[in-house]
Amino acid sequence: MKNLLIHTLKQVALEEQPIEICERKGLGHPDSICDSIMNEISVELSKEYLRRFDTILHHNLDKGLLAAGESSVKFGGGEILQPMLIVYGDRATYRVGGEYIPVDEIAIKSTKNWLRKNMRFIDPDIHIKYQNEVKSGAASLQDIFERRGRFLGANDTSATVGFAPLTDLERLILELEKYLNSTGFKKEFPESGEDIKIMGFRKNREVDLTIAMAFVDRFITNEQDYFRKKSEISEAINSFINDHYSFEKVKIGLNVLDAEGRGINGLYLTVLGTSADGGDSGQVGRGNNVNGIIPLNRPTSSEAAAGKNPVSHVGKIYNILSYKIADEIAKKVEGVKENYVWLLSNIGQPINEPKVVSAQIIPKNNVKVEEISSEIEEIIAYEFEHLDDFCRDLAFGKIKIC
Repeated sequence: MKNLLIHTLKQVALEEQPIEICERKGLGHPDSICDSIMNEISVELSKEYLRRFDTILHHNLDKGLLAAGESSVKFGGGEILQPMLIVYGDRATYRVGGEYIPVDEIAIKSTKNWLRKNMRFIDPDIHIKYQNEVKSGAASLQDIFERRGRFLGANDTSATVGFAPLTDLERLILELEKYLNSTGFKKEFPESGEDIKIMGFRKNREVDLTIAMAFVDRFITNEQDYFRKKSEISEAINSFINDHYSFEKVKIGLNVLDAEGRGINGLYLTVLGTSADGGDSGQVGRGNNVNGIIPLNRPTSSEAAAGKNPVSHVGKIYNILSYKIADEIAKKVEGVKENYVWLLSNIGQPINEPKVVSAQIIPKNNVKVEEISSEIEEIIAYEFEHLDDFCRDLAFGKIKIC
């Protein structure tokens, strides 16, 4: 493959470093909501373009805002005073010849479907207002879609990086949030809202977790009840970690801002299970990386992948592909302790012809990168040969991000 560089990375693998910090913003965090709904709109818009025109047309919907509403929390259930506002931004194709594509309708319908599926207490017809600021795209970028072929040209010059494997701390952060937002957990602890943020700090094999979890006020009768249920949830978290991980020590701080004796003002309560109902706004690109975490010790791309189109926007395609390649290398190539895959595009060049592909390998003891470079090259070549399948999976939402 052209422009491929494979070389040894002379640094200590993160798992073996003494200090590590990792974060995840959960399903109902305002930033995660923004990422999820804008990407859902891209998926549904791509399907509509394909259904009507047998091709995906220009769109980039990676600008979105969730403005917090106003609420009044109360033991036994509060009320929403002002609804939240979702603002859709950036560009999409509204017309092809004489045919009109109702981008605004698709955006709102997709948002409502996602909210109904993922947020138990948000009524998207009552608790949300919608503002569409999506405009038609620039002629130069739309023209890329007129240049038909198996692969379109890249619509930007972008650099992305992915890595594998995850460390124990990264896996813990990712899997713990998914557990806390699982159907089973919500049935057992309905007072647990979907807005969960986990910050993890590892010092050698000791871990300190700070967890913010929005409690739903309708399930809390008084301050004593809040702290009792908080203690039960803390025990469930401890049990999950002890059953799945073997750190030397794990310290958990759940809703550490709470202050006993201050009544309702000293508790983390929400009406709808997200801080967006009265406290915190969200924005596309401020949430997790495409692999679901915010790993502060790792190099990461600044690209917001959510909402970008899946056939020309390398800020989405390469961002996710770099992690897929790195993961394939980690799984299939013996002797790789850790690896980083860098992809660089050149605007206008076909997306299957990157300007640079670089695989940085931290090998296991007594392994030389030269001995395994051919296997790595085969994996990279295969992924680019099947890039159209990858883009199709992105378009249909088969590859999850956030």
